[in-house]
Amino acid sequence: MNLQDSKYATFALVREMMETTEVVRKFDPMVATSYAEKAMAKKGLFLTGEGSSRIFPAKRAMYDILKWGAKIPVYTDGSTQAMEYALKDLAVFGASNSGKTKEVVRLFMKLREEGHDSLFGLTANENTKLAELAHETHVLNCGKEDAVAATKSVIEQGLFYDAMIRQMLGKCMCGFDELPDQINTALTSVIDPEIILAAKNADKIYFAGRNNGVVEELTLKTNEITRKKSEFLEGTYAVHGIEEVMDKNEVVIIVEPFLSEEEKFMECLVKGVGMKVVAISSRQTSFPTFIIPEGGKMAPYVELAAGWNLLVEIGMALGIDLDKPTRARKIGNEFFV
Repeated sequence: MNLQDSKYATFALVREMMETTEVVRKFDPMVATSYAEKAMAKKGLFLTGEGSSRIFPAKRAMYDILKWGAKIPVYTDGSTQAMEYALKDLAVFGASNSGKTKEVVRLFMKLREEGHDSLFGLTANENTKLAELAHETHVLNCGKEDAVAATKSVIEQGLFYDAMIRQMLGKCMCGFDELPDQINTALTSVIDPEIILAAKNADKIYFAGRNNGVVEELTLKTNEITRKKSEFLEGTYAVHGIEEVMDKNEVVIIVEPFLSEEEKFMECLVKGVGMKVVAISSRQTSFPTFIIPEGGKMAPYVELAAGWNLLVEIGMALGIDLDKPTRARKIGNEFFV
């Protein structure tokens, strides 16, 4: 992507993606301090929301907790399903940029009625219904998003949970200072036209990789940005049966492939199905690869930004109006009094 080129600058989606660099640069990890202190009084965290407000922020947090071997249970599910759960011993965080997502508001109303004492909101707007119900609400600094697809807000939500959990564990935000420049590089790097063409011409785009929120979020963004059908293939699911119904006119995009599994992907998908497999990675892989910066502990943020870059290029190649999907809405299911 290149904002100096008018064909990109015309879209709010691209402008908001590019604003992410400064959103990260200006993020203050200390905004999460009071939330970390209050959350420590409970037996764990439940991070809920709908769509992009939950997928990347919550799953990235769970991934880190498991990598660190930390003893803080962290769970996530959509808010409607969460109404069936016993959450009284968990600090519940509801993320909704609008602050009026019906599913989240409904869950918080139920928990309030039950006397839950640790409800926290994460929004991009002041004076919302969610803030009325939460005991404390953090308002993001990323500013309003005009595009339907959430982008810069997703990164800031992720950073908020990241900062909170690291403070709970006494860990530093290692790699945070380098992150803005790494994200900028991921957003502006020129992508091999072969990769863009493969995705443009595909009947369906699969995303494969770690269950840390990145590939699942990119799967959703594929629908919103390119209008193509897509599917999230967790881990190595792509070579555990689904290859039976895959087609040579489809493509798999693997984010940071497991080195030990590349040969199997090549055997089953490239040679077996005859389909195109490409990668987004900090190293050259066995497949055509979009090389991105090595983000270390902050890698998921860099990977997500790189995926945005690719999706915009696919959408541009298809001649799509990136800001105006036909059916998708900014607030998927709005709460009305």
